[in-house]
Amino acid sequence: MSRNVSKAMLMAAGLGTRMRPLTEKTPKPLVEFNGKPLIDHALDRLEEAGIEEVVVNVHYLADQLEAHLKKRKTPVTVISDERDALLDTGGGVKKALPLLGDDPVLTFNSDSVWVEGYGSNLRDLIDAFDPDRMDALLMIADAVRTVGYCGRGDFTMDPDGRLTRREESTTAPYMFAGVQVIKPALFKDGPAGAFSTNRIWDGLIEKGTLYGQRMQGLWMHVGSPDDLKDAEAALKET
Repeated sequence: MSRNVSKAMLMAAGLGTRMRPLTEKTPKPLVEFNGKPLIDHALDRLEEAGIEEVVVNVHYLADQLEAHLKKRKTPVTVISDERDALLDTGGGVKKALPLLGDDPVLTFNSDSVWVEGYGSNLRDLIDAFDPDRMDALLMIADAVRTVGYCGRGDFTMDPDGRLTRREESTTAPYMFAGVQVIKPALFKDGPAGAFSTNRIWDGLIEKGTLYGQRMQGLWMHVGSPDDLKDAEAALKET
């Protein structure tokens, strides 16, 4: 594993609107999936991959998340407080830059869950990241081999692993699976306030430095209560 990837940022500040009514009094990262909160599935994956410190951004029902995280000893968690304003994924990383350092980091959507194939998808992603060629390496899933995803896909990929956007009114074979290795410095010049990481990715596509790696196993989309039930059923089947 690359010694330069020892930190992660766990994206946990969203409102969880599509997950209502489960999120009316509970932040989405604390909604249970297969017997434990979504955020613990993510933290367990990160710990298994050797990540030592995880920055967690909080906004909606932040007190509940902070209280939950205090119960964990490993990995070490550090709060990036977004109570004053929700900053979206790009703005959230920009705010957390003083906590993340200069080396490449993992970013991990707190609702990204999957069944592993062979080995560890996170360790494989970290091992595959080449900072000389890549500014970001996204974990991508086959769009037609996921649970709960009904979209047209996000990206196409060339033989070298470079990603390009799906063209309008077409379908694409791959979708972002919620995890990436990325260089934090890319966010320094982002706009003030809220902005999406998609803004960063578009610039990298133009440069030819946005890459993807196909994950092994089964990725599960858990955006709504029905998606959650479908994913739990699929987990039992596997």
